[in-house]
Amino acid sequence: MSDSFVQFIRKRDYRLVRELGQGACGRTVLLHDEVIDEDFVCKKYSPIADELKEALFKNFIQEIKLLHLLYHRNVVRVFNYFIYPDRLTGYIVMEYIRGTSVDDYLRDHPEDVNEVFLQTIDGFRYLEENRILHRDIRPMNLMVRDDGLVKIIDFGFGKQVLYEKDFDKSITLNWWCELPREFSEHKYDFATEVYFVGKLFEQMIIDFQIEHFSYPSLLSQMCQQNPQNRITSFAAVLRGIDTDKFTEINFDSDELEKYRDFSSHLHSSLVKIESGARYIDDIEKVQAQLTEAYKRCMLEESVPKATVLINSFLSGPYYFNKKSVFPVWALKGFLDLLRSCSREKKNIVLANLQTKLDSVPRYEDTKVEDDIPF
Repeated sequence: MSDSFVQFIRKRDYRLVRELGQGACGRTVLLHDEVIDEDFVCKKYSPIADELKEALFKNFIQEIKLLHLLYHRNVVRVFNYFIYPDRLTGYIVMEYIRGTSVDDYLRDHPEDVNEVFLQTIDGFRYLEENRILHRDIRPMNLMVRDDGLVKIIDFGFGKQVLYEKDFDKSITLNWWCELPREFSEHKYDFATEVYFVGKLFEQMIIDFQIEHFSYPSLLSQMCQQNPQNRITSFAAVLRGIDTDKFTEINFDSDELEKYRDFSSHLHSSLVKIESGARYIDDIEKVQAQLTEAYKRCMLEESVPKATVLINSFLSGPYYFNKKSVFPVWALKGFLDLLRSCSREKKNIVLANLQTKLDSVPRYEDTKVEDDIPF
């Protein structure tokens, strides 16, 4: 097989339907593919200011790279792209969203505010999980289809976060609300994204006088100017939503004691967690792994290796405290708690445990230190 480039016989042609908009970085049009009878949005890179054309071209390439990494029902899909570096231009062919901006949608459908909020949080949770900052959260970049499906669009300012320095606030936009406190430190991270999404929904709820929003306390925590008082991740927001859904479920004193004994020992076993590590959300899988670990140490006073338990809750690198002692009775009590709980109560237990682990310090680098990472 030769190393020559693959050349496609058919050049894809589209029919121009209409103009959709003109922005600072180019124009957007609606195209129709006659072969498959589908509409697509095409975004052409062509900045109004010619002197910025070369400087901003890398942002256009970055947007293509980011969109190709993503596949989530609440994130706009890219289907094709055409790049012409010699002419400093190019095109992105994306899905056509038949709908309106989130503010226009909720103005007409205020009864859908809770569903729109939940979908938005889940979409940004997915971006967060893939270490992608959107960095331009405003109503026009959050679309809602006619069938109520939320779509996050326009990743022209997006950035994939790989190192701590990537959280530096490297963009300056005309923000539409009061700025978060971390801007004074030239920082923009996922907690900042939480703030802007929260402020967006807070403003719409006020403007449209929506009285049936189900998560006012959670929204208030998202909108705290001081990041020290704010929910710091979309994963934590979702856990808070799950907890709110089951506020009518109660735990007795014995159940609370078993949970707190286990969570306290688990928390003290961890020194720090790598920022890319993820929680394991399958409670049945967690319970099965803990049960197997208990069988192997049930006759001992303490669990020989706390990492066996930590690995039941965390997927990714971390540092653990080799001097910590994890008593077997705490593990047994926690398993007794899980066995006695309904599925809903188990999910609350896991959500609370993950919230507790959120307070363990995070780190970005993977350098070998005195302790051994797992």
